[in-house]
Amino acid sequence: MNKSEFRDAIYGLITTPIDGLSWDERISVVMAQILKAGRELDYDVSNKGKSWTDDELRLILKSAPTKENCLLFARAFKRGYGSIEQIYRWAAEDQATINEKRPNDSFIKQIKRIAYEVGWRAT
Repeated sequence: MNKSEFRDAIYGLITTPIDGLSWDERISVVMAQILKAGRELDYDVSNKGKSWTDDELRLILKSAPTKENCLLFARAFKRGYGSIEQIYRWAAEDQATINEKRPNDSFIKQIKRIAYEVGWRAT
């Protein structure tokens, strides 16, 4: 299958009427499947386990914590999808809980510092 045939096949799928689904609902189904495939298919995670820069964290925390953004940043930074989700979780976590669970974790302190800088409301 070449690129043109692939585009035509995709177009045919998303324009096919489905009983009980509106256009917006069909698009939601398509987007959900794209995200699922993006998480399940192999991609380069060569930076997994390496330190994060302040600029990388700043870029992540300036964006909404959506599935689309998690996938985008995971691929862009060559990291695991779950690591991006975890950054958002730690940024939103209450400081008292952090002090209880991981009081001396330098990475969490870095996340909280950047979250404060960019104006996260949960910090």
